[in-house]
Amino acid sequence: MIDLRFRQVHLDFHTSEQIVGIGSQFDAAQFAQTLKAAHVNSVTCFSRCHHGMIYHDTRFPNRHPHLQVNLLAEQIEACHALGIRVPIYITVGWDEAMYREHPECCELSPDGRLPAGPLDARWHKMCLNLRSPYIQYVEAQTREVLGMFDVDGFFFDIIFQGQCLCRFCLEGMHEAGLDPASEADRARHSKLVLDAFKRHFTQVVRSLNDTCTIFYNAGHIYPDWRPILDTYTHLELESLPSGGWGYAHFPITMRYARRLGLDCLGMTGKFHTTWGDFSSFKHPEALEYEIFTQIASGAKCSIGDQLHPTGEICPETYRLIGSVYSRVEALEPWLQGAEALAEIAVLNPEAVGKEDARVDSAASGAYHMLTETHHQFDFVDCESDLSRYSVLILPDKITLEGDFLAKVESFLDAGGSVLASHRSGLRPDAPEFALPHLGISFVREAAFSPDFVLALEPINQGTPSVPHVMYERGLEVAPLEKSRILAETYDPYFNRTYEHFCSHQHTPLKGKAARPAVVAGVRSVYLAHPVFGMYHRRGARFWKQLAMNSLSLLLPNPLVKTNAPTTAQITVTRQPAQHRTMLHILHYIPERRAETLDTIQDRLPLHNITVALRCEHAPSRAYLAPDGAALDLTYAAGYASVTVPVVDGYAVIVLKD
Repeated sequence: MIDLRFRQVHLDFHTSEQIVGIGSQFDAAQFAQTLKAAHVNSVTCFSRCHHGMIYHDTRFPNRHPHLQVNLLAEQIEACHALGIRVPIYITVGWDEAMYREHPECCELSPDGRLPAGPLDARWHKMCLNLRSPYIQYVEAQTREVLGMFDVDGFFFDIIFQGQCLCRFCLEGMHEAGLDPASEADRARHSKLVLDAFKRHFTQVVRSLNDTCTIFYNAGHIYPDWRPILDTYTHLELESLPSGGWGYAHFPITMRYARRLGLDCLGMTGKFHTTWGDFSSFKHPEALEYEIFTQIASGAKCSIGDQLHPTGEICPETYRLIGSVYSRVEALEPWLQGAEALAEIAVLNPEAVGKEDARVDSAASGAYHMLTETHHQFDFVDCESDLSRYSVLILPDKITLEGDFLAKVESFLDAGGSVLASHRSGLRPDAPEFALPHLGISFVREAAFSPDFVLALEPINQGTPSVPHVMYERGLEVAPLEKSRILAETYDPYFNRTYEHFCSHQHTPLKGKAARPAVVAGVRSVYLAHPVFGMYHRRGARFWKQLAMNSLSLLLPNPLVKTNAPTTAQITVTRQPAQHRTMLHILHYIPERRAETLDTIQDRLPLHNITVALRCEHAPSRAYLAPDGAALDLTYAAGYASVTVPVVDGYAVIVLKD
């Protein structure tokens, strides 16, 4: 496995051919020294950009017409002299110069449309089919780079494929016996094209360089990459919270990617918004939080920047980056080789084709509930090893069949537990539950919505003592023999229609329990409403209490206990070779301070935070990293407990065996 460096910069250089003086102010020594002073030890630099321009000497005609220096060559030489790695960026999916020369190589949608119109100021998506003359050019240009430079790595960008019906894809579909009129066949072919591209380009790179890193970027890490993961050396998780990804995307994706057997790199940006936001600067507190979230999750770090067309590096940007990376460097002894610990697995709906956005609503709701209650968890797919977990959560829409159903049954038979909600546990092709352990039978869709739920003992701690409204429709289920009803559903007088409605929103309850809302089965709890997606959409505290109180029945002694507020994020990592465990506490609160994005402007200290870690033996000592300040340590009932006087944004507690 490739062991990535912790402190990286992804240096964009998408520069129009209409701008003159490219690289005119570039000073190679100053460039490398600025990076070094900012504690950067790897920088991704450009061979070819989305405009199609090449930034070094080349036999191809698309060298930037106004390039005044052999830019990439000088960047590599200066950085290597200071021990800084320089992976090389090559665009693939977007290349405006080649689009103008070969428009037939663009993706063509099923209705015959190009990805952008001739007057649109945006990129045109190129097809990745290996038959395409454009992809043959990409290969030739990549081979030239391999022959020209001492290549540390490649970052191939915009590696995704739509349901393309260009002539190259039509030829391929006909040869494969696929029907271009079938959406399922088009989707299958697009995946074949995508995987063939990765397989071929890794073979090309390895034929000329057997040590450099290779990554294919698509702005996300997808479960359907599993069969092709051997074409990657590592994973980079592009996730700029203010650039459309949001603050939930990285932690959800990383909690999946970190179990795929490859080293992972998180990528945010120095920009206030997203890529290409020249002369903007992220609030220092926001950058701290994003980078510390990466290392606390077990990832290495990357910060996106964009070099000015003149090649002049911005000192203010690297003062900002250096202020964070200096702290990362000091913590590296406690980060290197550390594995994140987790006892809960959450099946991400995107693994079974149920995602409804870049971040699925049910996955997001589960992430927020578990983070706010300080649980330690991963997101998993149907091929993940479940044996390392105590509880499996199936949020809202995870139907079960085939091999994965058998895997879940084996997990339960081996002593694991399942928390399922709404349609999770149903068969995909029949209105019945596939998992007998849930202890319920399907009756029908609930006749009324909204309806109301009253939590009963023992899951009513901290909940309202009256039925609470559930804004979204649940299922009507019947408990089987020996199952236990943990919450009851109450119906309203009627559904709101033009014929009868009451007040501004919905009708109050009638006052008599109608059916079960939460049922405990065999090492399982089932919730009849889509509580995880509901929490993502409307955030009522009761729904979190209902789900997390149910979880506590299945996991009565969680890995972490704390008096920290819900706004604090706590993760646990372990370095087996050093015989120590780290508790990472973050307290930065993203806020919607602008109409279109969340951000962070303040670091909010916490005082006298007590954290207890479940462990078999009492640790020998506890201290804060990196300064080594000792913490008082107690051990009782299987938990090692420490109190941190102040958490000023981020603190790392070390428990030595």
